[in-house]
Amino acid sequence: MVASRVGATLSPSAAVAPMPRGIMPCQAYSNEGELMQLRPNRVKRKLEVGEPAFVIGGFTHADDIDSFGPVGFDGVWLEGEHGGVDAADLGNLTRACDIWGMTSVVRVNRNDQGLIYRTLDRGAQAIVVPHVDSRADAENVVAGGKFPPLGRRGLFTSRQGYGVPGYLAEANDETLLIALIEDIEAWRNLDDILEVDGIGVFFVAPSDFAASMGHIGDVGHPEVQEKIDDALRRIVAAGRTAGTLAMNGNASHFAEIGVRFFFTVTSPWVAAGADSFRAAVSEGIG
Repeated sequence: MVASRVGATLSPSAAVAPMPRGIMPCQAYSNEGELMQLRPNRVKRKLEVGEPAFVIGGFTHADDIDSFGPVGFDGVWLEGEHGGVDAADLGNLTRACDIWGMTSVVRVNRNDQGLIYRTLDRGAQAIVVPHVDSRADAENVVAGGKFPPLGRRGLFTSRQGYGVPGYLAEANDETLLIALIEDIEAWRNLDDILEVDGIGVFFVAPSDFAASMGHIGDVGHPEVQEKIDDALRRIVAAGRTAGTLAMNGNASHFAEIGVRFFFTVTSPWVAAGADSFRAAVSEGIG
C-alpha cells in the first residue's frame, strides 16, 4: 500500500495506474484520480482557529515516532540544536511524522537563512529558530523560511512538494515559523519583534531565559517566572500566538495566560511511569 499526500492509502494497482494524457510526470494522483494536495500542517491549522496544539519531543529515530503515533499529539519536536538530528536524518524522521499526520517541528542550531530553508527542503513542516533577540533577527527567520514575496527562501521543491503541482505557490501557507524568545534582550525588544509578520509562534524558552538573567539552572526563580509570564502575556495581547515548554504542573497556568503552543518531553512521563511500576511491584511483594 502507498500513502498519499493527504494520508489516504493507495492500492498497489492504483499506485501504478497510468496518468491522464497531457499531465506532466512530476504530478501525482490519489486513487480517485485527483491531483495530490500539499499535506496540511496540523499544528498550524489548530493554532489558526485558536485551538491548543500539543507537540512532543525526545525522539531521534523514525521507529520511535511510529510507536508514539497513536498517542495523538499534533506534532513532533526534532532536536537539531542540542540533539543529534542532522539533515541526513530528516527525510525518514519527517516521513514518520507524515504517516501519523503529525507536524514535523525541527529546531535548527542558528538563525541562518540557508540552514532554515534546507531543513524545510528535507521535509520539515515547522522550523524553530533560537535566540531571536531583535526585529532584525525575526525578519531573518521569515526571509529564510518563506518563498517570495514574503521571504527569500531558495526556490526548490522540497520533499513535502513531490507530486504537488502548486507547491511553490502554496508552501508558505503550510510552513510554520517559530521564534525562540530566550534571552532578556529579546524581552526588552519584544514589542518590535512582535510586529514582524510571517512568524506563527513566539516561544518563550525558560532555561536560556533564566541564564540570561543571571539565574542559570534556576528557572523557578521568582524574577524569571515574572518575566516569562510577562512575555507570554504581551505576545497574547499583541494578537500573536504564544508557546512555551510545559509540564503537568504548569500547563494549566500557561493555558490561562493564553498559551496555545504547548511543547513537552517524554522523559518525565517515562520516569513517573517507571516509579509507579516499581511501586506496584513493591506493594505486591509486601
